[in-house]
Amino acid sequence: MTVLSQTALLLELEPVVEKNLDRHLSLAKEWFPHEYVPWSEGRTFDGPLGGEPWTEADSTLPEVARTALIVNLLTEDNLPSYHHEIATLFGRDGAWGTWVHRWTAEEGRHGTAIRDYLTVTRAVDPVALERARMTHMSAGYVNTHDDEVLHSLAYVSFQELATRISHRNTGRATGDPVCEALLARVAADENLHMVFYRNLLGAAFELAPSQAMRAVADVLADFQMPGVGIDGFARKSVAIALAGIYDLRQHRDEVVVPVLRQWNLFEATGLDADGEAARDQIAAHLDMLETQASRFEEKRAARASRLTATR
Repeated sequence: MTVLSQTALLLELEPVVEKNLDRHLSLAKEWFPHEYVPWSEGRTFDGPLGGEPWTEADSTLPEVARTALIVNLLTEDNLPSYHHEIATLFGRDGAWGTWVHRWTAEEGRHGTAIRDYLTVTRAVDPVALERARMTHMSAGYVNTHDDEVLHSLAYVSFQELATRISHRNTGRATGDPVCEALLARVAADENLHMVFYRNLLGAAFELAPSQAMRAVADVLADFQMPGVGIDGFARKSVAIALAGIYDLRQHRDEVVVPVLRQWNLFEATGLDADGEAARDQIAAHLDMLETQASRFEEKRAARASRLTATR
C-alpha cells in the first residue's frame, strides 16, 4: 500500500479544506467579547492609578472554578505558539492558509473575553495571573507531531472537543450566569473548530486509511492538553477532575468515543497490517481508559464520603 508523503496529503486534502472552510464560514457567528463582560462592575486596581489592591474577598466564585478559568485562559494565551505550529505545518497559501488565519482570529477572541471578565469582576489576582501568563508564554508550545499532518489533525480533533467541554463545564461551575454565557459562546467556536478538523481526518480515512489509523492510535496513546506546561498543571488538573469539570470519564465518553464514532473507525476497510495493529491499539486504549475512569470515579466517591463524614 502506497504511503502518502506530507506534501501529498496536504495537496490531496486541500479541496476538503476548501469545502469545510466554506461550511465553517456559513455557520460561524460574529460576536464581540466586550458584550459579554460586566464592565459596570469594574473598579481601578492599585498601582500607577492609585486604586484598590486585589484581595481574596473580591471574588465570589468557587475556588475550583477560578482554577479552571485560569487554566483555560493561560491555555488560550499561547495562541502565538499554536499559530506558528499550524502555519508551519499547513502553510499560509490557498485554503489551508485561509483557514489558519481564520482559526487564529477566532481563537484570539477567547483570551480577550476571558481575561476582561476575570479582571473586571476581580475574580482572580491580576498580578499573579500576569506573572503566570509571562511564564507560560515564555515557554511556548511545541506540537508533539509538528511535522505530521494526520497526527496533527487527529490531535486537534480531540483537543478542540475537550476544550469545548472544559469551557462549558467551567462556566456552569462558576455559578455566574454572565460567565456561563461567555464560556458557552467560546465553546460554540471550539465546537465548530472541532468539526472542521474532524471532517478533514474523516476524509483522510478514505484517502489513506492506514496512515490515518496510525495517527489516531499514536495521538491517543500520549494525548495531553495544550495547557500541560502551565505551572502547577498536574495539581490544577486533579482539582478540576475532582470537581467534574473535566475528568477521565468525560475524556473517554464525551471526547474520544464520539469522535471515533464519527469516523466509523472500527468499520474502516482497506487497512494494511500496521493499520490493523493501530486499530487494535485504539480498542485497547479505550478499555484502559474505561478502567482508569472507573477507578477514578470510585476514589472520588470515597473521598466525597470521607469529607461528608468529617463535617
